[in-house]
Amino acid sequence: MTARGWFLFSLMGVIWGVPYLMIKVAVDEVSPPVVVFTRCALGAVLLLPFALRQGGLPRTVRTHWRPLLAFACLEIIVPWFTLTDAERHLSSSTAGLLIAGVPIVGLVAARTLGDTERLGARRITGLALGLGGVTVLTLPHLTGGDARSLAEVLLTVLGYATAPVIAARRLKEVPSLHLTAACLTLAAVVYAPVAIVARPASVPSSTVLAALAGLGVLCTAVAFVAFLELIKEAGPTRATVITYVNPAVAVAAGAVFLHEPLTATVLVAFALILAGSVLATAAGPRRPRRPVPWSTRQTSRAGGRVESP
Repeated sequence: MTARGWFLFSLMGVIWGVPYLMIKVAVDEVSPPVVVFTRCALGAVLLLPFALRQGGLPRTVRTHWRPLLAFACLEIIVPWFTLTDAERHLSSSTAGLLIAGVPIVGLVAARTLGDTERLGARRITGLALGLGGVTVLTLPHLTGGDARSLAEVLLTVLGYATAPVIAARRLKEVPSLHLTAACLTLAAVVYAPVAIVARPASVPSSTVLAALAGLGVLCTAVAFVAFLELIKEAGPTRATVITYVNPAVAVAAGAVFLHEPLTATVLVAFALILAGSVLATAAGPRRPRRPVPWSTRQTSRAGGRVESP
């Protein structure tokens, strides 16, 4: 993967390592539809003017409305609600562990949709190591949950795994700013009526407002543009490997800002996640070059005449 790809990968690993905490804080006082609407609306307000200034947004929507709608549903409209609703009952560690299954499901989705991206033993081993690291990291923090919440996270995983494949196959030529702004605007419009009905009776606390602002600005507007660029740079399968880094970032933030213990188990998990990410995002084995026939070599040397042996 290129230096630009590694930069985007590292950026996304950090940015999407904090939403679990922010969502957990927000749902204590605000309903899931309001959380999703606020997140989408803030992102759309920030990105839509730049997308319009770039030009061509209406044409992009008219030309690619079907894959745009599919991407918006699978990446934003459905999974953001199911994940937010699930975190009313599940711990953020549990959600992070389950979301870490996205790359595995992504492999199945890519193959099902006919993706030609080669995997190889090294990348499969990396995926397995990453999943093992996330398991080691989050298993001690699991607090359980009910069947509905687990099913909601499963739907989130399926959406997150499938949407990048659609973006890579059907929306590769669409500017990232157009794709992000259009999908966030659509999601905000969809959730606006429900958010009005489910709005809180009083103004949320400053902590919740800060969490909502962080979700909308950092984890949505900035993150989506970077994520779509990462898909174009590294491919859909490698791009979803950030879900291995996200739980590690969440635990590190807790240790730094909340003084949570940084144990040997956490350090081992970090090592597994780092090794798994490197292997899973490495370029696949090069295809062996086909041998050039002897007659062709001789023709080239003789200026077009085939020489006898």
